[in-house]
Amino acid sequence: MLQFKVEDMTCNHCVGAVTRAIKEAAPDSKVEIELEQHTVRVQTQADARTVSEAIAQAGYTPVPD
Repeated sequence: MLQFKVEDMTCNHCVGAVTRAIKEAAPDSKVEIELEQHTVRVQTQADARTVSEAIAQAGYTPVPD
């Protein structure tokens, strides 16, 4: 399980954008997001760098947690 803090994720639109970006980069992933805590958890076969880059390409700043 990968976990990231994404402090600049502030609304449901952000949640959708991050989820879509991760799913495009790693289609096998299961994404759980807690907006209030700015936490993204991803269960996937992909590596942390792939997921982190996908979040960054969506316009957000992921920090491994």
